[in-house]
Amino acid sequence: MAREFNIRFAGRPITVHAARKWLVGEAIPTQEKLRALAQWLGVPAEWLRFGGNMAPGGAEASGTPSRFESADVKLIGDLQRLDEHHQAIAREFIRMLVRMNRQK
Repeated sequence: MAREFNIRFAGRPITVHAARKWLVGEAIPTQEKLRALAQWLGVPAEWLRFGGNMAPGGAEASGTPSRFESADVKLIGDLQRLDEHHQAIAREFIRMLVRMNRQK
C-alpha cells in the first residue's frame, strides 16, 4: 500500500509502517494525505476519515464498515506478498467485482 500511495502522492512519501498504522487504526493520515488516499480509492475523504453509514459513492448504506477489519488487513498483506503480475490480476478482478456490484 505504501508503494502504491507514494506513486500517486506528490508530497513526502510514507513508510510501510505508517501505512500499517493507518490500516489498523493506530494513526490517521494528515488531511493532505487523506485527500490523496480518498481520491486514489474513489471514496469521499469524509467517509474515509469518519466512517459511518455513508457509502463510498456518497449514498447511505447500512453495511459499510467504518474501519478495516483484521481480515481486510490480512487480505492486503496477502496481496502484497504476490508478485507484480498476480497483484495486477487480483486488482483487476476486484475492480470487475466492484463494477458488477454497482450495476445491481
